[in-house]
Amino acid sequence: MNIDNVKLRRERSLLVLLGFICLALVGGALYLQFVKHEDPCPLCIIQRYFYLLIAIFAFLGARMRGWTGVRLLEFLALLSALGGLLTAARHVFVQSHPSFSCGFDALQPIVDGLPPAHWLPSVFKVAGLCETPYPPILGLSLPMWSLVGFVVAFFALAVGLWRNRGAR
Repeated sequence: MNIDNVKLRRERSLLVLLGFICLALVGGALYLQFVKHEDPCPLCIIQRYFYLLIAIFAFLGARMRGWTGVRLLEFLALLSALGGLLTAARHVFVQSHPSFSCGFDALQPIVDGLPPAHWLPSVFKVAGLCETPYPPILGLSLPMWSLVGFVVAFFALAVGLWRNRGAR
């Protein structure tokens, strides 16, 4: 077995791990929603979508037999992580600078209009406001934890792409 095959196997294993971590984070969000009754806002739902996209691209990348497919799907996962990072950063900003809220969020109709909100409304339908602060976990708010997760995913994917840029 040559070194390139070993690197490919390792990269595919890391993608599977990343996919399961992203699914676990969505599972944690669902736990907070259904057990702790912390209703998700539009930005929360968008972050769920990005975590699921990362997981899907990671699992698909892990199924690829060659470097071209792995790199392509890692790049798509990287873009999803960047989107999630920006969404989580916006959520942290909104909670840090609460403004007047009349009980309606402009993103709600958009997020609720997406197909998954109709297929699985209990998971993808907006039920809360972005300004609602919930109790922190280990000193960080939920949006801050999500931001940490997206930063870690982004850098893990970026390092993987950089490290394996010359692999065939």
